[in-house]
Amino acid sequence: MPGWFKTAWYGLTSLLSFSSFILIIVALVVPHWLSGKILCQTGVDLVNATDRELVKFIGDIYYGLFRGCKVRQCGLGGRQSHFTIFPHLVKELNAGLHVMILLLLFLALALALVSMGFAILNMIQVPYRAVNGPGGICLWNVLAGGVMALAIASFVAAVKFHDLTERIANFQEKLFQFVVVEEQYEESFWICVASASAHAANLVVVAISQIPLPEIKTKIEEATVTAEDILY
Repeated sequence: MPGWFKTAWYGLTSLLSFSSFILIIVALVVPHWLSGKILCQTGVDLVNATDRELVKFIGDIYYGLFRGCKVRQCGLGGRQSHFTIFPHLVKELNAGLHVMILLLLFLALALALVSMGFAILNMIQVPYRAVNGPGGICLWNVLAGGVMALAIASFVAAVKFHDLTERIANFQEKLFQFVVVEEQYEESFWICVASASAHAANLVVVAISQIPLPEIKTKIEEATVTAEDILY
């Protein structure tokens, strides 16, 4: 059984790993990875709109990994429509990259649970193998954090280099052409960043847990024996 100092830090490690697990689930469920403003270019060209009139042709869009919502503004008022990524929209995107992001997130879920399990193991006993000890906790947290970072980077690549927002905005649009004028990452994206940061924090926690505590030495008073004690 490890000492209270290490037990407390390993408990914090398991809590951070479990928090990362919950954060990934929330990021998968909540469809707010990215939001943006979309300009109805076709409407602008039809009426030859001026700069002041462009606001009438700017709509909104937000989406996640499974679904999203779009508000079209083409001069006739806002028209809201919801869409799902699977099974139809994914064909218009970079399907391989999108599926890879999902697979990385599910892998990160599993790795977060494994790192939590290793932390709990070190709380209740002293492992007889080095790979099951602090080194094992660090290994699984590095893997989980690395996978999360790769998933985040893949999503950024899909947005920046594969025109993800523009492809989604123009899905099944036959009359109108939309142009993305503004993009910003939303809470689900930053939740994933927080999940990766939790695993990075675990490395610091494990390092702190290995700091040896100073031993408290009690001063033992030497007994003095006098002649009277001997006679007694």
